[in-house]
Amino acid sequence: MKIDVLTIFPDVYESFLTYSVIGKAIHKGHASIKVHDFRNFSLDKHKKVDDYPYGGGAGMLLQVEPIHRALSAIAGMQTAHKIVMSPQGTPLTQEIAQRLSQYDHLIVIAGHYEGFDERVLSYVDEEISIGDYVLTGGEYPSMIVLESVIRLLDGTLHNPQSSVEDSFQRSRLEGAQYTRPEEYLGQRVPDVLINGHHELIRLYHLKESLRRTYLRRPELLVDLSDEETKLLKEIKEELEAPSKL
Repeated sequence: MKIDVLTIFPDVYESFLTYSVIGKAIHKGHASIKVHDFRNFSLDKHKKVDDYPYGGGAGMLLQVEPIHRALSAIAGMQTAHKIVMSPQGTPLTQEIAQRLSQYDHLIVIAGHYEGFDERVLSYVDEEISIGDYVLTGGEYPSMIVLESVIRLLDGTLHNPQSSVEDSFQRSRLEGAQYTRPEEYLGQRVPDVLINGHHELIRLYHLKESLRRTYLRRPELLVDLSDEETKLLKEIKEELEAPSKL
């Protein structure tokens, strides 16, 4: 996958491009990422890319011209899928990350300051938000989007199955997991995970995933299979049963 990022703070991405999964994906050739400073496309002698909003208002807005000029300089821009990070955008979900991972070329615009000239939207395909809160700029949100996408690319993860079992990948939260030591300060790993019975282990993980989802994000529990419906019924009965003192 080819990825281009437009920002006024390219240095912010330096460590990100060498970090863990991202660095490995680039090293293996699964992704190429180029960061562009769209200040370089400003016609202002001071490389200014923002200005006061027409009609008044707080803060400064990014201008459309340097962003459009930067976009136009990217090879393949016309066929690339273009994203702008924005608090008004569609909230990022695993489903969106999965969809974005199918594109050959992504361009991500990281906004800054109070926002951007509305005309920027005429040059992009979608706006994406990472949540209902406000940050100073779109640099870190863009990294979150890119990591959620790149880790899904074929060959990126050492164990591809891990991405399938992630929380939200199947509209379920991941259940409790354990590693060594088997016992720590009186707390033991559940016996079912140690006995080597693969079917019982599978059922345990499925049930614990449903339990956590039911307790924390019940709205995700839709389109249940017969097996999941049965397990969820068991979970509800266990939770409703009086505790034994």
